[in-house]
Amino acid sequence: MKFTDGFWLMRPGVEVDYAVEAFDIAATEATPDGPGLVIHAPTRVIAKRGDVLNRTLLTVTLSSPMEGVVRVRATHHAGGRWHGGFDLPGAVAGIGDVEVGEAGGVLRTGALAARVAPGAPWDLSFELDGVRLTGSGTRALGRASLAADADVETGVIGSAGAETGVPSSSHYLLEQLDLGVGETVYGLGERFGPVVKNGQTIDIWNADGGTSSEQAYKSVPFYVSSGGYGVLVNDPGHVSFEVASENVERVQFSVSGETLEYFMIAGPTPKDVLGRYTALTGRPPVVPAWSFGTWLTTSFTTSYDEQTVTSFIEGMAERDLPLSVFHFDCFWMREFNWCDFQWDTRVFPDPDAMLDRLHERGLRLSVWINPYIAQRSALFDEGVAGGYFVKRPDGSVWQWDLWVPGMALVDFTNPEAVTWYQSHLRRLVAQGVDCFKTDFGERIPTNVVWHDGSDPERMHNLYTQLYNAAVHEVLVSERGEGEAVLFARSATTGGQTMPVHWGGDNFSTFASMAETLRGGLSLAWSGFSFWSHDIGGFEGTPDPGVFKRWTAYGMLSSHSRFHGSDSYRVPWAFDDEAVDVARLFSKLKLRLMPYLYAVGREASATGIPVMRPMALEFPHDPGTAYLDRQYMLGADLLVAPVFSESGDVTFYLPEGTWTHLLSGEQVSGGGWRAERHGFDSLPVYVRGGAVLPWGARDDRPDYDYLDGLTLRVFPGGEGIAEVVVTTPDGRSETFHVDRSETTE
Repeated sequence: MKFTDGFWLMRPGVEVDYAVEAFDIAATEATPDGPGLVIHAPTRVIAKRGDVLNRTLLTVTLSSPMEGVVRVRATHHAGGRWHGGFDLPGAVAGIGDVEVGEAGGVLRTGALAARVAPGAPWDLSFELDGVRLTGSGTRALGRASLAADADVETGVIGSAGAETGVPSSSHYLLEQLDLGVGETVYGLGERFGPVVKNGQTIDIWNADGGTSSEQAYKSVPFYVSSGGYGVLVNDPGHVSFEVASENVERVQFSVSGETLEYFMIAGPTPKDVLGRYTALTGRPPVVPAWSFGTWLTTSFTTSYDEQTVTSFIEGMAERDLPLSVFHFDCFWMREFNWCDFQWDTRVFPDPDAMLDRLHERGLRLSVWINPYIAQRSALFDEGVAGGYFVKRPDGSVWQWDLWVPGMALVDFTNPEAVTWYQSHLRRLVAQGVDCFKTDFGERIPTNVVWHDGSDPERMHNLYTQLYNAAVHEVLVSERGEGEAVLFARSATTGGQTMPVHWGGDNFSTFASMAETLRGGLSLAWSGFSFWSHDIGGFEGTPDPGVFKRWTAYGMLSSHSRFHGSDSYRVPWAFDDEAVDVARLFSKLKLRLMPYLYAVGREASATGIPVMRPMALEFPHDPGTAYLDRQYMLGADLLVAPVFSESGDVTFYLPEGTWTHLLSGEQVSGGGWRAERHGFDSLPVYVRGGAVLPWGARDDRPDYDYLDGLTLRVFPGGEGIAEVVVTTPDGRSETFHVDRSETTE
């Protein structure tokens, strides 16, 4: 939200009172947050007693929830509205040391320090090992008051308008943190524009806008700076970010209400930042090895029945196309009934027998669900009687006709509603369903009343967390740790603890293929480790060239799913070469499973994603800062998808020796390369000195990786490499390999 008219003036109807001095600074000990500092910051220099009258005063507290993280909380009226924060499973009390003296106040936590200068001007700075990272200075921290006719965009986001748009407010708290010359900012959720967020205005407000819009299914108020730190705004409500787009020297963020809380998270490397952020907000579990294999779906609005499903599965087997998971999209349930969690027996007359037959083929099975209960569903009356639905202020059930006619919204703040919803999922799991695609969860209304009295603005983004948690809990309890996996579309901070997520509704074009990748890289910067996308695009039907290029990229992603809207995505629907491309790259991924499974386990242990932006893996190489058409798959594989029919692709190789995985060609990095690839290839290069564990099987992802394992040693390294290979059943073996003895 932009409050200013240029640097000096405010927009019409806007008044901002900025903190101008640290009037007093005191140390605190006996607080729930542990040791810290309390600073009173008036909006005018207090030169005489009368200056304290008719004045805005901000109370700023500093504390540390974990080593290397500083909490900053700025409050205007302590009795006023605050949306509250996110769950922080890694937070502890009693962290940090404080010091107050003539030079001001300092809070130290690990190598990170927050320093407040006494008096005027207002100066809160953050240092790492004594070097300044960023800070809040003149005209940075403030309280904005908006008149009814204020000239600002208050964020009615999405076509649903007032039903799901950002509620208007008359009071906001804002902060601006300065940026250094050349400093770049990443993250803020799954964003489909440029991966570097400088120059953008971003609303943290989940919406169902598709990948070709500025909206996001996964809004995360957290960013990583190339300056060696990260920032999490601890507010599930609407947060507006202006990243060098209002004051071009700063990042501004603002929230409605009377309290603004954010965390400064220390680096110095981007991996350090993500490690601390995910330690604070939660890390993903280990996902099952079978989930890395190929997922095939019915697509969305296509005409399908049991015979169609069988023909798809048999067609994959006949063409030697490995298949791990079959997914039944919306119409496994009867039309108008979503969700009643009942198979449509007109097209699936004996679902129990069908699921048994598919399991006998070695497949895992997924079904589509959402958190909406249609009026025609047999469960609607149960939900009304039990009080399981979100209500309007007048006590009536909130309903509308978008998506499913007459749908109501399950109120996951009601424990009884959660138990009721989960009971239907448990029945499906007992029947043979292995996992759920948790669709939707974004269009959450704000003109409603929640069972637990939650602030509607807070619940708009946070709803997806409760929804996915309810489903994930069922899978953990019924399938066990390490077997639970979702295919989720919406998320916010903390959602990374319930993988996998996919990129939402894209289009069947090269342009949409590229924007989808940008979304995945942005999400990786936001702390999410496992991610997928609809191979071939969701809307429309891809031409064979798009499908084949997308297949190669999709099989070299964390998770791989063929899915569309009104047309099938079986490879033979395009041409014979598409079948060959699907076979080649799906089998390549299965050979890579010892490596990919290890990278997935690393993500669970450290919070570092499987698909990594180049600047995350090579933060000291300025050539990687703006790259968003390529990525690292783990630490050792560089992938540059081809976004053209011709096969022409330009990409950047960092310094070192790189070996093309498919051809064996060795090249030197340190610059840009232009190549042309057939449909059976793309730039996929192995980092110099890598030791790649290579599996012996290419028919399924969950085999014994130690049986027939090959350790492929690539040129460009020296010394001894330690390689740990862990099988899906938990057995591990450690190998020590001399990098000078290359096998490639």
